[in-house]
Amino acid sequence: MFSNLPGTGKRKVSINRKNTFFTPLIIFLYLSLIENQYSLNTVIMFKGHPKSLYVAFFANMGERFGFYTMMGILVYYLTAKYGLSPTKAGVIYSIFYASIYGLALVGGLFADRTKNYKGVIFVGLLTMLLGYVLMSIPGLGLVFTVTALFVIAFGNGLFKGNLQAIVGQIYDDKKYAHLRDSAFSVFYMGINVGALFAPHAAAGIINWFINKQGYERNDLLPSLIHKFQDGTLSATEATDLQSIADQVSHTTVTDLATWTQHYLDVYSAGFNWAFGVAGLTMVFSFLVYVFFKNRLPDVKKQEESGERVVEMSKQETRQRLTALFLVFAVVIFFWMAFHQNGLTMSFFARDYTVQEVGPTAYLFFDVWSLVAIIIGFYGFLQIIERNVSGRNKVIGFVMLLGGALGAYYRFTQFGDINPFSPELFQPFNPSFIVILTPVIVGLFAWLRKRNAEPTTPRKIGIGMVLTSFAFLVLLFGSLNLMPFADLTPESPRVGVGWLISTYFILTVAELFLSPMGISFVSKVSPPKYQGVMQGAWLGATAVGNLFLGIGSYLYERIQIWQVWLVFVILSLIAAGFIFSIMKKLDKVSKD
Repeated sequence: MFSNLPGTGKRKVSINRKNTFFTPLIIFLYLSLIENQYSLNTVIMFKGHPKSLYVAFFANMGERFGFYTMMGILVYYLTAKYGLSPTKAGVIYSIFYASIYGLALVGGLFADRTKNYKGVIFVGLLTMLLGYVLMSIPGLGLVFTVTALFVIAFGNGLFKGNLQAIVGQIYDDKKYAHLRDSAFSVFYMGINVGALFAPHAAAGIINWFINKQGYERNDLLPSLIHKFQDGTLSATEATDLQSIADQVSHTTVTDLATWTQHYLDVYSAGFNWAFGVAGLTMVFSFLVYVFFKNRLPDVKKQEESGERVVEMSKQETRQRLTALFLVFAVVIFFWMAFHQNGLTMSFFARDYTVQEVGPTAYLFFDVWSLVAIIIGFYGFLQIIERNVSGRNKVIGFVMLLGGALGAYYRFTQFGDINPFSPELFQPFNPSFIVILTPVIVGLFAWLRKRNAEPTTPRKIGIGMVLTSFAFLVLLFGSLNLMPFADLTPESPRVGVGWLISTYFILTVAELFLSPMGISFVSKVSPPKYQGVMQGAWLGATAVGNLFLGIGSYLYERIQIWQVWLVFVILSLIAAGFIFSIMKKLDKVSKD
């Protein structure tokens, strides 16, 4: 899975059919905790939460589906449809994602002033839905696409931060206050279910549409076609274009000028269909929200009835805001590195990584076998937990057996070599979130019982160190690869293990940083600034996303391993900074 391989037209790869690298690590973590007499009780993790929590994460599931659809295919669409370079596509991508998070400040300010959090969320859902409808219309220009992206980002700004603020308001109730950190972990895991399915759905729809038009999908073709249309195609590339065109058409193409334009139109329209499917999931979230929003707290009514405290001293407000903004300053670097998963890491998946694997590795690229593995994994957790009833252990055994049989059945349906689309690397992050959340929650609970749980700023510092290590792994996988400018269809490619390893470590870093950070913001924010502080947390993400284009700029200009080295160094600098001011952060962030 990890070896560098010569790139051929079929990009074949020899796959080791033993367990993937992360399976022993997961088992080691669980057995280590069990050996120390701590029960990783997944039932307890979900127990005791109000039903309003589940309304919130089902309402957010459509947004996550759309978010990961965009993360998986947006840069491919921009480069294929409009012939943009990675740098120019990266600029649009980074501004789009910066706008998604930055506009949360606008949404937060508006909700805080009106106290109508639920109404602002309603408008945000409708606006996002409109944006995805616009993105689903084929054949339109770049200006139209950028406008549609802004509509999605604006709707997201009204929606996301305010929904997080409402989740925090649920746990302002003293009855549930002790469950706040667990709630945000459950919320974070739940909304990533939508993220798990999004790239698979996008790839399936794109491939279905292209196949329906009588072609095969080939991600090398759009770049060659644009060079052909611009008159910059070399003799070798002209030969490659003719060969691939004949291959995907199942016939000899005689009129390349007509054929290339038609193929490009078909290829791009497949992506428009995928954006349309993301819009359908927004309909689901919208309906959930409309029918069940009455279960969510209403701050305005609570204040009018005197149930909610709306003021605190200026000194306490200042201390809390200081703690928040110091944390915001550091997480900028995390999101700048982490969200390379939809930009330079996506380019790396397309340009440098094999796109055919053996049946064992393909278990993790097929959505149904992946779901079966996750079900079996949760069944395994039920079996090994100490404080569960015999009935629940039986249920766990059934889940484990069902998951194993389901995965094995899918395995028997695979061929010796199985092609996949590069956007199918995107589900690894949400899959690992679903799998690892009980591990991280259990680890923190185990440490908490021993008064050894790191504070939120320390967790963020650890997350930054892990981020640096993740890109170090990808750096080693990229050694000896040629620069992007020198790539040809025959260039060497690396095995899928390098990207999977990086996604695994980045996910652990994310779980140390993101859900706990959101929980911290909801707890520390002064009541009258709840919406705007959730917006500021997302605003820090926006600032990080503004710098995403640095990655795509470097991607075209330096050795690929040097691109990852930049993120290793930046992450270590951020980690060093937060640890250097840790005493101050710990002091101002105490209850």
